[in-house]
Amino acid sequence: MPLAVELAWVFWPAANSFSLAFTRWNGIGAAEPVGTQNFVDLASDPIFRTALTNNVIWVVGFGGLSVLGGLALAVALNKPGRGIGLYRSAIYLPMVVSMAVTGLFWRVMYQPGGPISAGLDVLGLGSLERQWLADPDLALYAVLVAGIWRQVGYIMVLYLAGLKGCDASLEEAASVDGASSWQTFWHVVMPQLKGVNMVVFAVTVIDSLRTFDLVWAMTRGGPFNSTQLLSTYMFEQAFTAGNLGYASAIAVVIFVLAIGFIITYLARQARAED
Repeated sequence: MPLAVELAWVFWPAANSFSLAFTRWNGIGAAEPVGTQNFVDLASDPIFRTALTNNVIWVVGFGGLSVLGGLALAVALNKPGRGIGLYRSAIYLPMVVSMAVTGLFWRVMYQPGGPISAGLDVLGLGSLERQWLADPDLALYAVLVAGIWRQVGYIMVLYLAGLKGCDASLEEAASVDGASSWQTFWHVVMPQLKGVNMVVFAVTVIDSLRTFDLVWAMTRGGPFNSTQLLSTYMFEQAFTAGNLGYASAIAVVIFVLAIGFIITYLARQARAED
């Protein structure tokens, strides 16, 4: 029964998406087979190229900074102390809020005269004020900050769980042997987090490539498509332009990128272990 449900709700729609990628279909009537034309059109589509570039930036920035931030917070809060539980809860709290609500919250933060602008004024940095979400050069990075703010608590919790399973006696032995805190962490603790690192990498890559709600709530891919991601462009093509075949081709690209990132990482890890 679970296998049947999985086939019906996951694999069957995915297979349909692959087949639709080779058709031209507006959602009404029969789909027209076009072979690989949708993928040929993608190669010459400037908005698709922008979305692809933005997704690479998003994977590196969102993935890299949220993982580094989450790991740093996990190490800092992996100790008994007064109020530690409160700090952990406060950092994780943004994950409880939906992406759409997070986007609306950060739109208010970035608006002219909003909290960020007011904070810069208080610090005497009023000259740094910008139309954060209206500037094509800054909008993507402004949205990226919101994404990292939400994700870092989740990564922290994953690493906290991993750190709880580390062997403390190995750290004590390294300290007795004269290893510094950094050497102990890098050569003793990190090797014990391999399993967690694999989970974090997979989750982060998948979350990076399927990010939609946050960008859509904050900018809808604008201004001038500067914050367009593959997911938002796919949505526009499917539900605004009614080009479901073209949107399915974009979905196939997202799938291939996700699988490619994960398989490459797993292969490197396997070679390193050998």
